Amino acid sequence: MSEAKATLTYARIAPRKVNIVADLIRGKDVELAMGILNNTPKKASPLLAKLVKSAAANAENNNGMNADKLYVSAVYANPGPIMKRMQPVSKGRGYRINKRTTHITVVVSERA
Repeated sequence: MSEAKATLTYARIAPRKVNIVADLIRGKDVELAMGILNNTPKKASPLLAKLVKSAAANAENNNGMNADKLYVSAVYANPGPIMKRMQPVSKGRGYRINKRTTHITVVVSERA
C-alpha cells in the first residue's frame, strides 16, 4: 500500500495546539478533512489544511493515486527546537518564556 506525505518543519506553534486539530482529521477522507479544517477556528487549521492539500497533490502527481479514494492515514506533530526568551519581572529577576516550534507531518493513503 503506497502513501504520500507532506512535512512542515519549524512551525511557530506549540505541538499540543496542533495535536488538538490533528485528532479531528486523523482517519478521515481528504475532502471531509478539508471541510473540517476550513471550519475549525484554531491557529493550526490553516497549517494543516495546506499540508493535507500538499500531501494529496503529492499522492496524485508523484504516486499516481486516485484522488477520490485518498484519506488521511496519519498526522503527527513532533516538538522542534525551543527558543528560550526572558521576561523581566520585579526585583531584577527574569522569567523564562519558551517559544515552542513543531514539525508537522501529514500522510495520506489510498482506500482499498
